[in-house]
Amino acid sequence: MNKRVVVTGMGGISPIGNDWGTVKKNILSGKNGIRFMEEWNEYDGLCTRLGAPVVPYDLPAHYNLKRTRSMGKVALYAVLVSEWALEDAGLLDHEVITSGLTGIAYGSSSGTPSAVGDFGKMLFNKTTDGINANSYIKMMPHTTTSNIGIFFGITGRIIPSSTACTSGSISIGYAYETIKAGKQIVMLAGGSEELCATQAAVFDTLYATETDNENPDDCPKPYDLKRKGLVVGEGAGTLILEEYEHAMERGANIYAEVVGFGTNSDGSHVTQPNKTTMARAMELSLSDAGLEPFDIQYINGHGTATDSGDIAESQATANVFGNGVPFSALKGYIGHTLGGAGALEAWMSLNMMKEGWFAPNLNLNTLDERCGDLNYIRNNPLTLDAQIIMSNNFAFGGVNTSLIFKKL
Repeated sequence: MNKRVVVTGMGGISPIGNDWGTVKKNILSGKNGIRFMEEWNEYDGLCTRLGAPVVPYDLPAHYNLKRTRSMGKVALYAVLVSEWALEDAGLLDHEVITSGLTGIAYGSSSGTPSAVGDFGKMLFNKTTDGINANSYIKMMPHTTTSNIGIFFGITGRIIPSSTACTSGSISIGYAYETIKAGKQIVMLAGGSEELCATQAAVFDTLYATETDNENPDDCPKPYDLKRKGLVVGEGAGTLILEEYEHAMERGANIYAEVVGFGTNSDGSHVTQPNKTTMARAMELSLSDAGLEPFDIQYINGHGTATDSGDIAESQATANVFGNGVPFSALKGYIGHTLGGAGALEAWMSLNMMKEGWFAPNLNLNTLDERCGDLNYIRNNPLTLDAQIIMSNNFAFGGVNTSLIFKKL
């Protein structure tokens, strides 16, 4: 018999705030976290100078050198927000965390880029100078899951994900399936990314970055006619997923129930999205939840502000839902946080559902008519007591994800 899965804790660090109150204030005032990255001027050939770094944060005293020496920023963000999420769930010192009944599903696009660079220097300079015992730990694809597990003494199953822009959302989906199947009682799920010019360069080479460098407040522009591309950001988000009966027995606060997850592969092209398989991922999620398209009351879109991505995603969404469901994306506020995107956007969407309002698409002034016919939320927040919402993400490599959450 399948188990029910609920969200009992959340935490995030982002370009517009590290707590929901600050994030909410910035969204409602229409402020984004994009800024001109003067430090990127040293890179010849890099066209974009826009990035979205996290806002300043303080590390608690117990994040000492001994406990953090194996962490680059990508792992540090993941551990920090996981602690916040565990505190929020009332599970930080709970015996279930170290019992073997708690696991981790977490992802990032890569480990810390500078640590990867240290090994690159070895190949080019023929010396191991700069490499130490922690260099690989910082760069490995599962640096987030490993460091979370060690920091909190988690001994359950580990599910690392490194699927670019769906690393966070696919981790939430896999965590949900793990508890649903009765394999674990609690899962820490999410994604993380740290800002680096190398990530901007990936999209720069594809002519997919925003180059309106003098106007960071107006960038990026998801679904807008004048969009030029994405803005790379950073951050991390963790959701604590828990088996419903366990959560009820301990009197936990429940944000929502995870009721649907769909994921698939385009199977066609590494970077060009496929609207048919994107739509299929949404249909898989609906089927998993036992719902029809008309049951969904809000959709959080991927909205990278790339030319082909916005068109394919919005057309796929319109093909499944028509134009009746309110629809918005959050990357206009926080940039594209890559591996952290799915988790951060779920964190924000769940808080909005709880409070009965949803953010408008920032910088959407003139809709690109090539985009799908959707009910885009524009200009002002939408007041809506939604009971069921969907959050979608799509990634390089043709990885598509769709999550459905239900208010309890």
